Amino acid sequence: MINHLHARLTYLTVLLLLAGIIFTTACNRSDSTGQSGEAAGEKLRIAVIPKGTTHLFWKSVHAGAAKAGQELGVEIIWQGPQKEDDRQLQIQVVQNFVSREVDGIVLAPLDERSLVPPVKAARNRKIPVVIFDSDLASKDYESFVATDNYAGGKLAAQRMAEVLQGKGNVIVLRYAEGSASTTARENGFMDGLKEYAPQVKIISSNQYAGATMEKAYQASQNILNRFSEVDGIFCANESSTQGMYRALQTSGKAGKVKLIGFDANETLLKAMQDGHLHGLAVQDPFRMGYEGVKTAVAVIQKKPYEKRLDTGVVMITKENMDSPENEELLNPDLDKWLEE
Repeated sequence: MINHLHARLTYLTVLLLLAGIIFTTACNRSDSTGQSGEAAGEKLRIAVIPKGTTHLFWKSVHAGAAKAGQELGVEIIWQGPQKEDDRQLQIQVVQNFVSREVDGIVLAPLDERSLVPPVKAARNRKIPVVIFDSDLASKDYESFVATDNYAGGKLAAQRMAEVLQGKGNVIVLRYAEGSASTTARENGFMDGLKEYAPQVKIISSNQYAGATMEKAYQASQNILNRFSEVDGIFCANESSTQGMYRALQTSGKAGKVKLIGFDANETLLKAMQDGHLHGLAVQDPFRMGYEGVKTAVAVIQKKPYEKRLDTGVVMITKENMDSPENEELLNPDLDKWLEE
């Protein structure tokens, strides 16, 4: 009888021990839900979401993000729409990363309002969000890493005032509605012209280039046909500048009309060398990607970070484009950081 009772007690003890182990394991699993990859002993996963993936600007952002990822030992997941007008796809990309519970998101929003709800959803899931390049209507994010776009627009206006010698007719070809970064550039340019060249007349500022170079080319042809008496043109991004340059070539006005653009690529730099382009306000997209990732990791690791980080803008001209510092800015070593 005693032996039988002892056996039953031993059996119950084993069951209780097993139950305790299972309960503890379940609790540990529950506690780990929502932990960063670093806390779980894995690499942090940082999603970097550009506006597009085609232009050189975004490839430079990707390279900068990759460099930061290698230095910090974190995984960079690069994904975004191919074209810079696919708001719905970018929203879906953000939502997908939220569902995957990445550790941080670095986002260049295509639209200042449409991307507010998915960013809020990320924050509700305790996923830190760093915004770069273009701002959001809501400030519900950790940090903003970007060019001072308004200042960049004023810099372009200062250059236009110089090349026009303070007088003439100017066209502002806008980029796309809802793009906070380019809107700030356009506003900075127009305000800057009032300051630096009050006698210059803006004859058109309500036409949009669209998200692709082909759309920009068509819009540029239309606007050049409407306004034959034009002395200078400002375009607020890479694709619109290249589309306008092509239209000026087609119309035989390249070099005669002073063209000031934003951002650079091989075609635009060749146009500048040929005297067909008179200034490019150039950002530092490599630094944007680099600082965006560094900031996201600092937030996750509870280290100090800047709420707003200005990555700078410079005016590139034919005279200064070959200087060592500008050469490095215009021709970053993308192959070093990007695996094709």
